[in-house]
Amino acid sequence: MDILKFLTAGSVDDGKSTLIGRLLYDTDSVLADQLEAIQKSNRKNDDGTVDLAILTDGLKAEREQGITIDVAYKYFQTEKRKFIIADTPGHIQYTRNMVTGASNADLAIILVDARKGVIEQTIRHSYLVSLLALEHVVVCVNKMDMVDYSEEVFEKIHADYHQLAIKLGIKEVTFIPVSALKGDNIVNDSINMPWYKGKSLLAHLETVPVHQVDHLLPARMAVQWVVRPQTDELHDYRGYAGRVLSGALSVGEEIKVYPSGNKSKIKRIETFDGDLQIAEEGKSITLHLEDEIDISRGDMIGEIERSPLVSNQIEADICWMDTRELDTTATYFIQHQSKVTRCKIKEVLYKVNINTLEKVNADTFGLNDIGRVEIKTADELAFDPYESNKRNGGAIIIDSRTNVTVGALMLRAAL
Repeated sequence: MDILKFLTAGSVDDGKSTLIGRLLYDTDSVLADQLEAIQKSNRKNDDGTVDLAILTDGLKAEREQGITIDVAYKYFQTEKRKFIIADTPGHIQYTRNMVTGASNADLAIILVDARKGVIEQTIRHSYLVSLLALEHVVVCVNKMDMVDYSEEVFEKIHADYHQLAIKLGIKEVTFIPVSALKGDNIVNDSINMPWYKGKSLLAHLETVPVHQVDHLLPARMAVQWVVRPQTDELHDYRGYAGRVLSGALSVGEEIKVYPSGNKSKIKRIETFDGDLQIAEEGKSITLHLEDEIDISRGDMIGEIERSPLVSNQIEADICWMDTRELDTTATYFIQHQSKVTRCKIKEVLYKVNINTLEKVNADTFGLNDIGRVEIKTADELAFDPYESNKRNGGAIIIDSRTNVTVGALMLRAAL
């Protein structure tokens, strides 16, 4: 069974936790002791039913405030697929938490309150989804029970969000009218909205295509380890271990090592389960080359025709994750794949007001800020623009004094 990783995003009180609770409850994914605990809980809905948000609000502070303040991961499965849910906070002060949850997701569920429509927070969450290049977006128009299941209300939100998606470059959006509280179109089809002819949320999640190998992407493999046992029986063994990030590598293919530019041919592709003729995206392999060339951990092995960008001056989008403000005079570490080198953030080009999408001057750049920066690195990096190959376009900034991850990067261009 394959796994779908998805996140939920929405404003405070849009019903993210209730929606996830409903998914778990209606798919019989709630353990007996959890059921007993929520039935004994004092938290009830206005109609006297159990508050399903209890299933996801795990932190004491979340239960007390009735809001989500950290990324909560939940797991469930149906007969068709396994699921990992990231319940991310809606507050602007937890933007970094949402970026963390979105960075490893295949799909985003954006909740819109049917009574409020597309608001500033909807724009913010959609901007983050577009920034991180999530391929699949589902807009759940929630609380349809509070607008009398009106088709007109749903169609108005559909039209408004469609315009936003065009502006942000979000290509695939699915719209589903739901009531997380009542269970309409979450797991079971709603009898209250006969005008809606699409799938329920669960049916869509079970069938949306994910983890498809993109054969059009260039071949990339970051070297994680140079394997040299140096034993008597393996005296001449030399392999380069790593995971194929994108594309495919095959025996006999001529490759180039970046950033050095050295060339060779693939002699053998070794895996734990035996040798392969072709290794596609996602495979963990050990490459053997025909020539003994200088390759180290952090180098990139790729095809010759479509080279990655190789530079030590890079333009990137950044989400700042530290309580200390970004310091253009400080030296940081940058980690791209298995490559770690020192860097300086030379200049902040602009900061984005993520509620209005306006680009503003950045006199300061602090926690949860997102913008565009120029970075100078001590060693050259071999990367692809994030929008064309996100598997080789992401990196992180690490504080050299504390080893804390302080920034998430979407690499855009070589300068």
